[in-house]
Amino acid sequence: MNRTLLYHNPRCSKSRAALDLLAAHGIQPQLVPYLQQPPSAAALRELLALLGLPARALLRTGEAEYAALGLADASLADEALIAAMAAHPRLIERPIFVHAGRATIGRPPERVLELLDR
Repeated sequence: MNRTLLYHNPRCSKSRAALDLLAAHGIQPQLVPYLQQPPSAAALRELLALLGLPARALLRTGEAEYAALGLADASLADEALIAAMAAHPRLIERPIFVHAGRATIGRPPERVLELLDR
């Protein structure tokens, strides 16, 4: 995944701030409207590999789906969590910036700039 992407939710202030920061640095990422076009389980696995994180680290634990699906259960394997995120994209942390074969979660939004400095 060597493209420059931003997994973006325009209703999220952090996602909008990350996009604004990138634009201020001359970066126009391809926007991935992940709520309307959820990433597949394979795409999520690839993102997790780029992030260097386990699936649990990409979950938004405050979403209603998190509780409803029982995702707090520590015994759930990454594959179960990935399947839940693919089926319920609101569970995916945002924004996720992918650039030059690496990725970061833009929380705080300034973290997206870390990928530009390397």
